[in-house]
Amino acid sequence: MEMKSNHTTRCASIALIAAVALGATSCDNQSGVNSGKPAASIPALPGVSMSTTTTSTKPAAAPVDYTRLLLQSRDISTKSDAFAAQPATANPDTRPGAEVLIVNQEQTRAVSILIVALDSPASGPSALAEAQSSLAKSVTPGPPQPSIVGTGGTVVSGNAPDGSKSVSVLLFTEGSMLARIEFDGLPGQPAAADFITNVGQKQYIALRVGLPTAQPTS
Repeated sequence: MEMKSNHTTRCASIALIAAVALGATSCDNQSGVNSGKPAASIPALPGVSMSTTTTSTKPAAAPVDYTRLLLQSRDISTKSDAFAAQPATANPDTRPGAEVLIVNQEQTRAVSILIVALDSPASGPSALAEAQSSLAKSVTPGPPQPSIVGTGGTVVSGNAPDGSKSVSVLLFTEGSMLARIEFDGLPGQPAAADFITNVGQKQYIALRVGLPTAQPTS
């Protein structure tokens, strides 16, 4: 399998699945995903004094850098299998969050991580359900299996629709974040269950530790 030829498709499919998975949440409750964009404001004019009435507005919140919550290659690498990460992407598909693709040196295994900010923890169950229903676009799934990772942790394993690789996907939420971690490998060589859990737990901890100052505020 040529992993390089699948990287662009992999990242594109992640963004597409995120859009499909979370779009219904946004439409259903009218507030689904916070865009994270500061409101437009009128610039002040130098030398002009406003001495009559004044109004006060809250300063626009600084954009959140969700890329700092993603795992790095050293978090996945082992002595026998070293990984390298491609540059992380902030706010994929214009949604608040981040994604990264991490590939081993032999380019026989890849881990793609997508995290997306939800409106609130209450949006988690519906977002997970939508994400799971969209998995057929990237994997011919076997029965979903529960995972100990995060809230609502679920693992689905199978093969790519074209049979070119093995695919396992871990879904879970932590606070107001949805995480989707995909593990790609050679056909017939799916990621080991303990590796999936280990990577998932590390990403869960990174979210749990980083979220208090990273979640969007209302």
